[in-house]
Amino acid sequence: MFRAMGNKGFQISFANGNTVSVQWGPSNYCEPTDERGRNAPFDAPMGVDDWGAKSVEVAAWNSDGEWHNCGGDQVKGWLTPDQVAEFIAFVANSELDTTNPFVWADEEEEEEENGSSSI
Repeated sequence: MFRAMGNKGFQISFANGNTVSVQWGPSNYCEPTDERGRNAPFDAPMGVDDWGAKSVEVAAWNSDGEWHNCGGDQVKGWLTPDQVAEFIAFVANSELDTTNPFVWADEEEEEEENGSSSI
């Protein structure tokens, strides 16, 4: 399934249950080509015919709504077109890493020792 998102991005859901999001609007981790850049009003992309960017932000989640750990965050920004193509192929063909990127290593060890989770 394909979805357009506010004239500033898209989502694709794949047969494996994963969804990828590619965004390049105000406040996303990207480099919009609009002179106002990331500081443009949130709805600025809807007011123009063409809203572009030199780099974009990506994210992914599985069919259970669990977000992919992008290496310390749930999103990864400033990707080039080639990097986006690689990320899309990964999401379409792989199991996502849904470990919590916001838990510090010592907290994970404590959770394992106690057999509980604070999240």
